[in-house]
Amino acid sequence: MKILGLLRHAKSDWGQSDKRDFDRGLNERGLKGARLIGEHIRDHGVKWDRLVASPAERVKLTLEEASIGPEPEWDRRLYLASTETICEVASEMGGDADTLLLAGHNPGFGDMVFELVAPKNENDLFDEAKVKFPTAAFAVFELDIDDWSDLSEGCGKLVHFARPRDLDADLGPEY
Repeated sequence: MKILGLLRHAKSDWGQSDKRDFDRGLNERGLKGARLIGEHIRDHGVKWDRLVASPAERVKLTLEEASIGPEPEWDRRLYLASTETICEVASEMGGDADTLLLAGHNPGFGDMVFELVAPKNENDLFDEAKVKFPTAAFAVFELDIDDWSDLSEGCGKLVHFARPRDLDADLGPEY
């Protein structure tokens, strides 16, 4: 069994219209959300062997604020990646890690919920995550595989799903 974590970047700063999408940072809510979800990830109990992340500025700042370790390995393929590319990155970068955390973007991360969870493994967490995988959302999947190269459709079960609004009701339902 392998464990895969997905962390979507926190709320980006749309006020930075003078920057291209890749270079946008986080707004104040994003900084707060990143810190909240980072504390949650550290307390959750999974020790992440590897962290592979999109090098987009908002992902870098999310990881900096979240302070979850280990040191990120940057992979440009995760920038706005499809599920096929996300699986490819996990297969190639997972190595001998038992736990792999990926940090990146939607729509690919939200689509991974549908990609990995077989209908027989759908549960209440799946029902929440399929509605929306919002900014700074964190999902953990138990995968019925022995090697990352075996990552395929329907091989997982969603065992944890958290959003900043679950951790601080003042953030409101739109987070």
